[in-house]
Amino acid sequence: MFVGRVIFATVTLAIVAWAQQNVSIPTGDGGLIFADLYGKGDRAVVLAHGGQFNKGSWAKQAVALDAAGFRVLAFDFRGYGQSHGPGQADIYTAPLYLDVLAAVRYLKSHGAKTVSVVGGSLGGGAAGDASIESKPGEIERVVFLGASPNRPAGKLKSRSLFIVARDDANDDGPRLPGIRAQYEKAPQPKELIILDGSAHAQFLFESDQAERVMREILRFLTAP
Repeated sequence: MFVGRVIFATVTLAIVAWAQQNVSIPTGDGGLIFADLYGKGDRAVVLAHGGQFNKGSWAKQAVALDAAGFRVLAFDFRGYGQSHGPGQADIYTAPLYLDVLAAVRYLKSHGAKTVSVVGGSLGGGAAGDASIESKPGEIERVVFLGASPNRPAGKLKSRSLFIVARDDANDDGPRLPGIRAQYEKAPQPKELIILDGSAHAQFLFESDQAERVMREILRFLTAP
């Protein structure tokens, strides 16, 4: 057990050390979000975590995206870590899309030519809403992991990839029907990938589908 803990700690420290910079970013409504910034590419990706996660949960995926040539910004939503802002007392009604837009605009103002967003669950809904509220061309692509926009998907302004496990469910039942309904309304170009299993959103990276999910994300983000 002791050896295993040492190895785990070493790997964790190595991943954390890969982060180039810790930054804080003001939001449009007076909040402040904190983020880890990786890489230096002019193509950028924002990582928006799910309700059970935080910015650190993306470390492994951030390193993979960095290695593929992307600049990556993984942030904590308001109410997580040091991030704060109006409405954070109820994270499910807070204007989280403003946090996503703040992250996107930070990257744009620091030299990124294109910015895409990968969002899991709560973060996927916020990413979709940010696309809807964004200026045309501001968010190039959105990846929804076990998620869809909270607002009508027909108003999305970004190319979209929906990834969901077939048996992913919560107390209200399977998530796939609702996600598929939003996918059907989303404008082209769009893709829907339905995976075997029941892993939800970022938990896909802890399942036997982890390698495929990362491969599909990279394919989508780098496709012409």
